[in-house]
Amino acid sequence: MSAPTDNTEFNRLWWHSRRGMLELDVLLIPFIEQVYRDLPAEDQARYQKLLSCEDTDMFEWFMQRSRPDDPDLQRIVDMILNRVQPD
Repeated sequence: MSAPTDNTEFNRLWWHSRRGMLELDVLLIPFIEQVYRDLPAEDQARYQKLLSCEDTDMFEWFMQRSRPDDPDLQRIVDMILNRVQPD
């Protein structure tokens, strides 16, 4: 069984994944619920970094209107997009 701190951290991230913008919520909530726990630590850190970004930036990236300058952010954006739009 996971340590309580793991659940606390996961719950915090889950709440941070709820952005109040439907287009973001439909991508982020399933990703954190179904994928996040199985990610390597580096990708979990990238996801956490993504959550610190502005909603408007994330929206542009996920709608593929622009790309993050940061390669770490681009990697996690691509992972989330590939999950919902497999090649």
